[in-house]
Amino acid sequence: MPGKFIQAAGGIVVRGGARPLFAVVQRSKDDKWVLPRGKLKRDENPMAAARREVIEETGHRVEVNEYLGAITYRAGGRPKIVQFWQMQAEDEASLDLMADIVAVEWLPLKAAARRLSYPLEKLFLRNVGRRAAKPRRGRKAPRKLPVRAAAKKAGKNSVEKAGKKAGKKAGKTKTRKSKTKNKPKNKAKNKAKNKSRKRK
Repeated sequence: MPGKFIQAAGGIVVRGGARPLFAVVQRSKDDKWVLPRGKLKRDENPMAAARREVIEETGHRVEVNEYLGAITYRAGGRPKIVQFWQMQAEDEASLDLMADIVAVEWLPLKAAARRLSYPLEKLFLRNVGRRAAKPRRGRKAPRKLPVRAAAKKAGKNSVEKAGKKAGKKAGKTKTRKSKTKNKPKNKAKNKAKNKSRKRK
């Protein structure tokens, strides 16, 4: 049952561009270096908890991006699950650290993994670190993906396909119009022929 699990959440927090730095924090209770994370409050959403914990433990405001995964272990005889999101931090700290945190360090990926005290967190950061370090180019790009996918599925460029259809329709309407335009002339000719026949 979910009530038997300890639920926690945190972030793989990145700062900087071409040479990203990762946040690791030192706890006051045991001086261990860990990833920024903490327990969920009652009725708190895991992603909201992750953001809150990261801001409290690093002092940096962050933008939450993709979900990166979770680690599980036993704490106080109970199973604990910690979910992580990729987060982009502002360059400068804007808030004070919470009392539980002694220090924050921003390190390159390999150095950050070495600094962590727990082997499980070291392994997790090494596995997701490169993905987390990729620069985020805004959220407009994913909206274009369904269009491209649809075009590939059709086997043709959707714009070209639409253009061809429009061209065919345009050709049909022109032909119909030309027939209807000729009808009055044909009627006039037929009437003239009929009159000449009657006179004869």
